[in-house]
Amino acid sequence: MDDFGAIAASAVPLTGGYGGETFAVSAGGEDAVLKLYGKRPARAAVDVSLMRLVRGLLPVPRVLDAMPEPAGDGAPPYVLYERLPGVNLETYLATAGDAERRKVGEQLGELLVRLSGMPFLSFGDFVGRELAIEPFGVGDLEEFLQAHAQAIGLTREQVDRFADVIYEVEELAETGVDRFCLVHSDFNPKNLLVDPATARLTGLIDWEFAHAGSVYADLGNLLRFETDPVLSGAVLSVVRAGFDLGDRLVDQARAADLWALIDLAARPAANPVAAAANALLTRICDTGDLAGGRPDPDVVH
Repeated sequence: MDDFGAIAASAVPLTGGYGGETFAVSAGGEDAVLKLYGKRPARAAVDVSLMRLVRGLLPVPRVLDAMPEPAGDGAPPYVLYERLPGVNLETYLATAGDAERRKVGEQLGELLVRLSGMPFLSFGDFVGRELAIEPFGVGDLEEFLQAHAQAIGLTREQVDRFADVIYEVEELAETGVDRFCLVHSDFNPKNLLVDPATARLTGLIDWEFAHAGSVYADLGNLLRFETDPVLSGAVLSVVRAGFDLGDRLVDQARAADLWALIDLAARPAANPVAAAANALLTRICDTGDLAGGRPDPDVVH
């Protein structure tokens, strides 16, 4: 847009998990969201392609305007999205009743089924407009934990005890679904919008970590800290009806989430989510058990 400078001048920072690069703006008489890509400039082209790929299949915003390549004057790439209606789902669930939480859980399950039905031939990070897939190259799970053990604060004994978890993960790999799909990679209430009057989901936002990966990964992200049996029970019921993902669905989801959990647990503890991830991963290493003391959603439901 020619008047990008005027739009940027009206920008109001959005708080939350937006990395300080996302702003509420007004564009062409409508509310919009401006996302800058100063930290990961190559990601702008990926996000534009992803939004256009899944629009109509998932509740994602329209791309109003974009400059997916850095400008000659040093300005970072940007994407201007429509601002979707609704309120943050995390806030909504804090006061929602059983019927509303069950309705939301069913819709979350439907979104997970749709994501799982968008297949890819390999796993890795997306690169460029064509969404080419580049392998992560982070080694196996044991190497990944060891690389982050010091930042997490794990003792040698805790790292050694993680071998029991790796054995369980390998056992699960032999019985699970071995294919790859589109993974949002941050699929949890803070990145979802809901209409508070109808309990209908209106948006799945913040796709900056989306990649091709495990069909269980987004479910694992959603269930990572979830303690509401009504919500999780509704999610699991719909996911099971949508795909045959094996008998040990919750365990498969937790196993697929370990990579993200380790990465999050190694971040500064000043972030409350990172602190919670650190505490959970520490329990997993202490017990040598994938659940790490978390209740089984199937049992509590």
